[in-house]
Amino acid sequence: MTGRVASVNVGIVTEAAWAGAASGRSGIDKRPADAPVLLRFDGVAGDFIGERAHHGGPDQAVYAYAGEDAAWWEADLGRTIRPGGFGENLTTYAVDVTGAVIGEQWAVGEALLQVTMPRTPCRTFAGFWGVPDLIKRFTARATPGAYLRVLREGAVGAGDPIEIVHRPAHGVTLGEVFRALSLEPSLLPGLLAADELPEPIREKVRRRVGEPAG
Repeated sequence: MTGRVASVNVGIVTEAAWAGAASGRSGIDKRPADAPVLLRFDGVAGDFIGERAHHGGPDQAVYAYAGEDAAWWEADLGRTIRPGGFGENLTTYAVDVTGAVIGEQWAVGEALLQVTMPRTPCRTFAGFWGVPDLIKRFTARATPGAYLRVLREGAVGAGDPIEIVHRPAHGVTLGEVFRALSLEPSLLPGLLAADELPEPIREKVRRRVGEPAG
């Protein structure tokens, strides 16, 4: 299966009352880059992250959101949402992001990426959009976008193909993880089949299903 990168987006520094409580600064406002951007093991070159306690790091090095899901939000809200409007580094086209399997690997430009976990909406997101009930609405829609680990560093630009080169057999999808953690706790036990889930999430799942820590 092959999709493509519609846009590579890099965050600028935004200071606002709704920005991170610790710093008052956020990098959620991401803008399309004019040239290919280096995706590194620890994040996207030139990208600003305001609260590293909750964002960034190897398991959240890159954030991807599907252009098709963005179009749904445009229709629902009656407003234009430009690439990067979800705080995403990669705006994708023709990729089933919500249906991606945890641990799935994407060859994108020069880089190799791995799907790790869904995005959890926060008050910074709601403040940036100016939609007070956005967290509730975003959760109900359950198209959270994918955090990605960088397995091979490389430059990625708009128009580059996205090829799924490996898909784990366990079949646990990004959407299932999001729904299990926020909407459908009955799905929680099945998440442990995905060894590629970041350990903090696996520990959270074990606590919630009553299993001993691994």
